[in-house]
Amino acid sequence: MMAASQGARRTAAPKQNRPRCNKSKVGTATTCRSRPRGALDHAVRVVHGVCCLAGSPSLIDDLRAELRAESVLSAIRRHDTAALFDWLIAAVSYQGISDRVASDYMEQHGRARWRDIDAKLGRGITCPKLQSYWHYYRCRYDKVSRTCAEPDHIDGCPVPSHDLRNGRLNQTAYSLYLFVRDVADGDLVGWIDRQLREADSPHDADRPARLREALIGPLREVYGVSDKVLTMTLSCVLLAAPRGYETWRQVGATMIAIDTLVHNFLHRTGILARFCADHLYGAGCYRPGGCADIIALVAEQIDARAFNPAFPAIFPRFVQHAIWRYCAQLGLDVCNGNRIDDRQSCDNVYCQIRSLCDCITLSDINSLRRI
Repeated sequence: MMAASQGARRTAAPKQNRPRCNKSKVGTATTCRSRPRGALDHAVRVVHGVCCLAGSPSLIDDLRAELRAESVLSAIRRHDTAALFDWLIAAVSYQGISDRVASDYMEQHGRARWRDIDAKLGRGITCPKLQSYWHYYRCRYDKVSRTCAEPDHIDGCPVPSHDLRNGRLNQTAYSLYLFVRDVADGDLVGWIDRQLREADSPHDADRPARLREALIGPLREVYGVSDKVLTMTLSCVLLAAPRGYETWRQVGATMIAIDTLVHNFLHRTGILARFCADHLYGAGCYRPGGCADIIALVAEQIDARAFNPAFPAIFPRFVQHAIWRYCAQLGLDVCNGNRIDDRQSCDNVYCQIRSLCDCITLSDINSLRRI
C-alpha cells in the first residue's frame, strides 16, 4: 500500500503509446482485477500523485462542520426525518446546474420542505398517483407547460404548488417524500440502520458493495436521482455521522461519486484505456469495470492514513475527492476543459503529474464504447 510522498514529478515526458486491450472482456464483473498488473500500477502511480497534491486531510472534519452548521448531525441523533429530508432535497437541487445559480434560486423562490408537503397531502388529494410511493410513477409534471399525466387533477394537485427550478425537481421532492413515508415508515435514520443491519455480513469480501447497494438500490427508484447524486449526498451524511454510527461512517468512506471531471481525468491519463474500460460518461461509470470500480481498486493500494492518521486505511471517497479537487476550478484547477484543448493531447508542461500521464485526447468520443 502506497503512502504519501513529497509530491509527484514535474519533469515533462513524451506522451505514451495508447495501450491495446481485448474489448471482448470489457464490462465483465472481474474486469478491473483481471487486467495485467501494469494497468493497476500505472493507475496507482498517477492517482497517488494526485492525492499528494490535492488530497484533503480535513475532508471528514470539513463535512462534519458543514453538516453541523446545517443541523444535520443533531437531526440524525433525534431521528428528525423532516430536517434530513429538507437537507437532502436541497442537495439534490444542485444537480445539473452551478451551485451559485441553484442557491440563488432557492433563496428567492424557496424550497420543497417535508412539513409543507405533509400538510398539503394531508388535506386530501384526488390524483391517483399521489396515493402512495408505489402509485407515484410517470407523473410527467412539466412546469413550463403546466401539464402532467393526470390533467383532470392538476388544478387541485400540490406538486405544482412549489416554485422549484423545474418540474423534475417537483417530482423528485414528492417521490422522495413518499419513499420516506411509505418505505421508510417515516423514519429515515431507522430505515438506514435497518438496511445496513440486514445487509451486513462482517466476513463477506463483498461487504462494502452489499452495504452500499442496501441503501442506493432502493433509493435509485426515487424519481430524478442518479447514482452520482445518491452517492454524493449519502456519503456526506454517512461520513459525517455522529459517534455511535460506525457502520454509517464505514459505508460513507466507500462511496464514490463520478462526475465528468473525474471520468475525463481517468480517460486523459490513460487509466481507462489501460484497464480496457473506455466508455462514455454516464451509467457506464458505475457498471462493473467502470470508473467507480477502478477508483475502488486503486484506493486499496493507497494508505489514506498517511494523509490523516484518523482516516481509514482504505478510503475510496478520499481518493475520488482528491481527483475531483485536482481537476475542479474550485480546487487546483488543473485537469479540465478550460485548461486543456481537448481536440489534441494535453500539453500542460506545468502539470505535476504529466510525466506519469498518457495524455489521451477526449475529442474522438465516437471511438469510445459504452460498457
